[in-house]
Amino acid sequence: MTNRRRPTWWVELLLLALVYGAYSGGRLLARGDVGLAVDHGLAILRVEELLWMDFERPLNRLFSASGVLGIPADFVYASLHYLVTPAVLIWLYHRRPRHYRAARAWLVASTLLGLVGFSLLPTCPPRLLDASYGFTDTMAQFSAYGWWGGEASAPRGLGSFTNQYAAMPSLHVGWALWCGVLLWRHARTPLVRGLGIAYPVLTAVVVMGTANHYFLDAVAGAAVMGAGALIVRRPLALRDRAEGAGEGVPHGAPAAVPGGRAVGFRGKSPIVGGGWDTSARELLPAQRPPAADPADDDTAAAAR
Repeated sequence: MTNRRRPTWWVELLLLALVYGAYSGGRLLARGDVGLAVDHGLAILRVEELLWMDFERPLNRLFSASGVLGIPADFVYASLHYLVTPAVLIWLYHRRPRHYRAARAWLVASTLLGLVGFSLLPTCPPRLLDASYGFTDTMAQFSAYGWWGGEASAPRGLGSFTNQYAAMPSLHVGWALWCGVLLWRHARTPLVRGLGIAYPVLTAVVVMGTANHYFLDAVAGAAVMGAGALIVRRPLALRDRAEGAGEGVPHGAPAAVPGGRAVGFRGKSPIVGGGWDTSARELLPAQRPPAADPADDDTAAAAR
C-alpha cells in the first residue's frame, strides 16, 4: 500500500527543518513582556500550591542539594530533547515506514500548537523567579560541568538567542511523550518498550527538578500532544481512505470468479487459467483435459 512506502528523505528533512526553524524563530518572536511572564509564572505557582501540586519545589531542592543528581539532570535537560526525538523519527522512517507519516504529522501539529501557547502565554520558569520563592537554577549552579551558561540550556554566549519565558507548555515533556508512545506501540523488544515508558517520566522529573518548568507546564505539554493527535486523526484517516480507493485491489489479492467465490493458490478452486490448475497437493500447475459437464451427459443420454 502507498502508506507503507517511505517518503522522499530530502523532502522530509526540508520539511522538518522548516518546522523546527519556525518553532525556534517563534520562540524568539514571542518573548513578550517580562513582567507579564513573571505574573503568569506566579499565577501557575499559586494554583499549584492551592491544589497541593507544586511538585517542582521539593524536586528542585533535592537536585540543587546534590551534584550527583543535579549534574546528570542538567545534561538530560540540555541534550536528550534534541537527540531522542530525531532518533525516533529516523527509526520510524527506516524501520516502520508505514507509521512514519502519521507520527511526523502528529509531531508537527503538536509543536505548532505549543508555539501558539508560547505566544499567548509567556511564562517565567521557576528558576527565574525571585529567590524568595525558594527555587535554584541548577543549570547556572552546575554550569561549570557543561557547555551551557547561566541562560537556559543554550551554549555559552548564545543565551540571547533563546526565549527563556517559553515555559508553557513544556515541549520537553510533550516530545518525550511522543517518543514514548511510539516506542511502546512499535518497538518489538520489552526493553525498548520499557524505555518508552521511562523516558517521558524521566523528562517530567528532570524539567521540574532543574526548575525549568512547573508541574502544570508538564501537564500542558501532554495536553498539547493529545490535541495534536486529535487534529491530525481525521485528515490522516481521509488520506488513507483515498489512497486505498486509488490503489484498487491490492497486488496478490485472490481473484473473483463467477459464482462469487474468490480463488487463489490456497483456495478450494485453484484455477490458474487456460486449462491449467493445481490439485491440493501440487505446487506447480498442470494442464488437464476439461472435465465433462454433467449437463452434456444428460443431453447425450436423451439423444440416445
